[in-house]
Amino acid sequence: MMAAVITVRGPFSFVRRLVSARLHKHCCSRVQAACLAYRPHSYSLTAGQQHRFFRTSYAAAGPIMQFKLSDIGEGIMEVTVKEWYVKVGDKVSQFDSICEVQSDKASVTITSRYDGIIRKLYYDIDSIAHVGKPLVDIETEAGQVEGPQEDVVETPAMSQEDHTHQEIKGHKTQATPAVRRLATENNIKLSEVVATGKDGRILKEDILNFIARQTGAILPPAFQEIRPPPPAPAVPSTPAAKPKTTAPSIPTPVVAKPVFTGKDHTEPVKGFQKAMVKTMSSALKIPHFGYCDEVDLTQLVRLRSELKRLSESRGMKLSYMPFFMKAASLGLLHFPVLNASLDENCTNITYKAAHNIGLAMDTTQGLLVPNVKNVQMLSIFEIAVELNRLQTLGASGQLGASDLTGGTFTLSNIGSIGGTYAKPVILPPEVAIGALGKMQVLPRFNSKGDLVKAHIMNVSWSADHRIIDGATMCRFSNMWRSYLENPASMVLDLK
Repeated sequence: MMAAVITVRGPFSFVRRLVSARLHKHCCSRVQAACLAYRPHSYSLTAGQQHRFFRTSYAAAGPIMQFKLSDIGEGIMEVTVKEWYVKVGDKVSQFDSICEVQSDKASVTITSRYDGIIRKLYYDIDSIAHVGKPLVDIETEAGQVEGPQEDVVETPAMSQEDHTHQEIKGHKTQATPAVRRLATENNIKLSEVVATGKDGRILKEDILNFIARQTGAILPPAFQEIRPPPPAPAVPSTPAAKPKTTAPSIPTPVVAKPVFTGKDHTEPVKGFQKAMVKTMSSALKIPHFGYCDEVDLTQLVRLRSELKRLSESRGMKLSYMPFFMKAASLGLLHFPVLNASLDENCTNITYKAAHNIGLAMDTTQGLLVPNVKNVQMLSIFEIAVELNRLQTLGASGQLGASDLTGGTFTLSNIGSIGGTYAKPVILPPEVAIGALGKMQVLPRFNSKGDLVKAHIMNVSWSADHRIIDGATMCRFSNMWRSYLENPASMVLDLK
């Protein structure tokens, strides 16, 4: 009689009830004992035999973790998968390389966070992977708990050269994201750090010890390396041997390597700086003509020292700038084209009646250029009063729109911060500007040919070469210089 074979798939409790119902007469203790060994979801029963076996093997599957691509910095939101180091079914451990991705800035090797088995790859080679989306599924052991996504282990963005350096000759560094971040912030290549962790893993203490060796810094005891004591000097084997005399060794100087920890920051262009961007962008469309000269201020220094006490008695400090402005105004009366403006189409020139001479100021808000209105009508002392008012408002950031607009000609005192020469940029719609250098005591020859001590200042002019030629700029500069070198001559032209 042939045995009947029955194959049943289903839960084990259901199969057991089925077997009990149909083979009640043939069931015995052997069958019940044999039921302890079983195969999942597959059971074989041979009718008419005393030995019936229910075989199975059971392995509990662990949780499936989605390994996501975290932010790799520098605003990168998508990368190209260049190479997979694993395939479905491979077993991986923490810090094992998963894949290599390429952005427009760097090549990055992604490493595993979990111990487990690869169950799914989400991308093919040369596919685009997005930040925050899964890369692979990893079946982990039941005891592992998924942590925050930002802790996904991956190498930080690095240049192709650094990436190659760290994986040269098949050597791949192993470190947590915090350790890699610490190394990146201190410009340290992980391949140069001696690893003391398990399986060659680089620890935070290894980075700190590396920094300490480079800079000579003393670390706290928790981070100091334990080093064996130096070996004792060898004792001569023969006491009669004469010791050899060697030249004293010159200690090698240890140069501390600086550790840079600064970080870039970005802020919007706003306020006066934004206005400066707009003005200078327009200014550089003007063809500039430059001219430089030096001025002997020896007599002006003497005159100012005589007027200084008188000015202070009136409650005002007298500087050299009022003289420079007044001399410029007198020169503009003879060369009005320097006190003009040119329209955008370069078809009309407007000659300004007022001499609103601006003074470039270095303030906490940036470069500001307030102007003294109607210099042609003011005395030296009145110009000094107005300059003092503008400088006080500029220092406190309270200059008004009326103070900053309407200028027709500008002087920039770069000498106040130590400058000598400059190439000043014209402020549209003006057509000329001058930069005044610092005053220096230098040897010069006087009219008799004697070597004398002179107070010399350099001046640098820039003019709009579309309407101002070099000869005009030179003649104006010579007249301005003559007023300052012989300040008494200004009295004849003052109004």
